[in-house]
Amino acid sequence: MSNSQGSHRAARGGRRAATATATPPYGTPGAAPRPDVPASATPPYASPTLPYASFAPRSGIPAPGYADHDTHIAPRPAPEPPLGQAPDQDEDTGGRGGARRAARRRKSPGPDRLRRLVPQALVVAFLAGGTSAFLVNDKAVKLTVDGVPHTMHTFADSVEELLADEHVPVGAHDLVAPGPGAALTAGDEVVVRYGRPVQLTLDGQRRQVWTTARTVEGALRQLGVRAEGAYLSASRSSEIGRAGLALDVRTERSVTFLADGHERTLRTNAATVADALEEAGISLQGQDTTSVPPASFPRDGQTVTVMRISGTKEVREEPIPFRVEKTKDATLFAGTQVVVRRGQQGARKVTYALRTVNGVKQKPRKVAEEIVREPVTQRVKVGTKALPSSVGGADHLNWSGLAHCESGGRPHALDPSGTYGGLYQFDPGTWHALGGTGRAEQAPAGEQTYRAKKLFVTRGSSPWPHCGRRLYR
Repeated sequence: MSNSQGSHRAARGGRRAATATATPPYGTPGAAPRPDVPASATPPYASPTLPYASFAPRSGIPAPGYADHDTHIAPRPAPEPPLGQAPDQDEDTGGRGGARRAARRRKSPGPDRLRRLVPQALVVAFLAGGTSAFLVNDKAVKLTVDGVPHTMHTFADSVEELLADEHVPVGAHDLVAPGPGAALTAGDEVVVRYGRPVQLTLDGQRRQVWTTARTVEGALRQLGVRAEGAYLSASRSSEIGRAGLALDVRTERSVTFLADGHERTLRTNAATVADALEEAGISLQGQDTTSVPPASFPRDGQTVTVMRISGTKEVREEPIPFRVEKTKDATLFAGTQVVVRRGQQGARKVTYALRTVNGVKQKPRKVAEEIVREPVTQRVKVGTKALPSSVGGADHLNWSGLAHCESGGRPHALDPSGTYGGLYQFDPGTWHALGGTGRAEQAPAGEQTYRAKKLFVTRGSSPWPHCGRRLYR
């Protein structure tokens, strides 16, 4: 070695010595070793990068094939220079060239470090994609249930899913806008209105209806009920609960009254005709009434006539006819009837109501009846014995000539006075005395001739003063 080279190295060594006089902090390049660490241990910053499997578990158990975590790892030996090339003096002496190569080694990742960085990059990419999908599916919507609004975030794709997620039940009478099948996007508003039953009595007609309105006024508007001037059983501002309510509505109607020769028309929401009459200033007295029942509901455009009624009662006595009871008697000749007991008519008192309506008399109406005397049944015996074929002493006479003279030969003949009848013009007294029943003109012709012969036997031809001489011709 020449003197110049020796002096040059001596100068470099002197600079290293001068540099070493300042003690750098622990853990920095060129720092003095820690008192509690062996000199042979490699400083942390110079330790090689280990693969994943080289680290000990967090539980403190040493990794397989390695010493306890307190054991220091031996430094990696410097690479051998290529064959035929002298070692870099700067590197051997810790110069700037060695520092640059060490920095390049730290910056360029080795195979083990690449294997560790690739899974970390995949996890970061997956989390970034999931976050994007999360932000895309999340929507801010407004849900108003029965007037109460709620703003929320949801992942639901449709209105039906939103209602299911929020546990909002929907019935057949409830309103959902938009419909349950509508798609849901960010910024949408969904409105749910619950149906409420209303027992509506409109102008006397009762029925049950459903409404989603929460007040009486809203329900009337929704049902299309004209409420101007109408009577309402509940105020317009009354709330309708989920259980519903009963509502009586009487709209204003036009009714015309005809009373005492005058006509009056008024508009009213009265519940009955009687109430409307009172509003019109028309009073009913005594038996007065109207052409329609006073308790009926007045209809729009209806005309009601007031009837002024005056009436009395009249009692009349009326006869009750008696019955006739007939019994057969074999001892009497056929066609002969004998009255065993004469019948008597009964009597009853009947009360009639006599009315005059607006000055016109009406037909009497029977309102009561009382029996004063019971009728007596008449009993009659009717003969069934056969009539004799002849009457001695009278069979040879000209009875057909007598009949032709008295009645023209007609068995049912009756004189203009109504007293005499039959072929031989018997009066009722004579006919009954001969055993006949009823009247002679009602009996058969043979019976009339038979009884005429019996009369001749007892009295001759005197009963027929004008025609009796015909018996002898």
